Amino acid sequence: MKRLVLLLCTRGACFFLLLMLAYDASAQDTAKHVRTGWNFGVLPSVAFDADLGFQYGALTNIYYFGDGSTYPDYLHSFYAEAAYTTKHFGIFRTSYDSKYLIPNHRLSVDLTYLPDQMCDFYGFNGYQSEYNAGYSNQDDAAYITRAYYKYRRDLFRFSADIQGEIHKPWYWNAGIGLLHFGVGPVDVDRLNRFEKDEADKLPNAVTLFDRYVSHGYIKASEAAGGAHPYLHGGITFDTRDRQQNPRRGIHADAFLTYYAGIGSMSDYNNLKFNAAWRHYLPIVENRLTLAYRIGTQLTLAGDCPFYLNTYLNQLYMQRVVYEGLGGANSVRGIMRNRILAPGVAFANVELRTQLFSFKVGKNMFYIGLNPFVDAGMVVQAYDDVVSDPILYELADPAPNDPTPFVDVTRLYSPHLSGGCGLKVAMNDNFVLSVDWATAFDKQDNGKVSNLYIKMGYMF
Repeated sequence: MKRLVLLLCTRGACFFLLLMLAYDASAQDTAKHVRTGWNFGVLPSVAFDADLGFQYGALTNIYYFGDGSTYPDYLHSFYAEAAYTTKHFGIFRTSYDSKYLIPNHRLSVDLTYLPDQMCDFYGFNGYQSEYNAGYSNQDDAAYITRAYYKYRRDLFRFSADIQGEIHKPWYWNAGIGLLHFGVGPVDVDRLNRFEKDEADKLPNAVTLFDRYVSHGYIKASEAAGGAHPYLHGGITFDTRDRQQNPRRGIHADAFLTYYAGIGSMSDYNNLKFNAAWRHYLPIVENRLTLAYRIGTQLTLAGDCPFYLNTYLNQLYMQRVVYEGLGGANSVRGIMRNRILAPGVAFANVELRTQLFSFKVGKNMFYIGLNPFVDAGMVVQAYDDVVSDPILYELADPAPNDPTPFVDVTRLYSPHLSGGCGLKVAMNDNFVLSVDWATAFDKQDNGKVSNLYIKMGYMF
């Protein structure tokens, strides 16, 4: 609890530190609260995620507003971050975004490395894979370990995306990129070097990932990861009143992504389809907005390695992490990557409020609450998957009943969660977000309370 209070105080202090570091290269129109010139600062990268733990590091987000005529849109945005979490997840990212570098086009470039020593893996097909919270203790090292639902996944990502106007509000999009996944069992020896107490060290026990590999659900050819260059293209419909924190309008896109495989992954060529509809409905002008998002990701053709299904494709990068369904960036309150399948769908509904607005120096702030409900579900499933190989082995099933624990009755049922968020925003660009969420089904999370302290709205 003390660490959580310290984290909240640190995150809040970041906003006031930003005020001291902020620099304007030219004058500001205080009557209209229009930002001009450069606005930048170096801040602690402090956050908390129910799945990833406490995050510590440093970041900078530099905005250039020019003469302020485009405010609250920026002319150029530069972002850099280096951070690590207490659950062994790393963030090393640089990015650039602008709608003005190339006239009438939006250019986004991203270079990111995300090492993850304890990535979540709960099996395939959501509810079809049974979750047992008891496997996360260490009473029986033969079958039970804190790393049972974990594996190692290091991701290197490069993307360069461009958007051009067809005829407002329609836009075309195209991009190239590379995803390189390093995948394998949890490196127990490496993690144990960080533990001083023998009781906290991980045993060399078999994990669910190991069992999926040994049973052939994860093929040997995909069990170590690989490199996948990609091309994507699509269309966007955008009538939002502003790019950051919109209060009215629609932002919808549909696109195709073709992944190729390099070297040993040459057989893993596949085509994916993504679509998302985001709608912002003002109920009370500048005070109350209903925001919702509906989306899907489908595999249309080819063979896709399992780790590519843990990644949600995007037309351009706005966040550091784009995980599959479950967690802070998709379905809050549900465990990260809980819904893993070739095709998924998701929805988020938020009621965004601005309770108080105030001014500090040249900067405008507001405080708001946003209750929300999130959902995700399988729409394309893996075939012939045992609910949990460990149950299969321990139960010693009859020869004529090879998959006794598969529950197909709930396969396509929605995974639901809900909660409420606290938002503290500065100049509509910097938003401190504190979200609390809970899953509606214990199969989606053994913890009732899940907290996420981040920057920005989820969509």
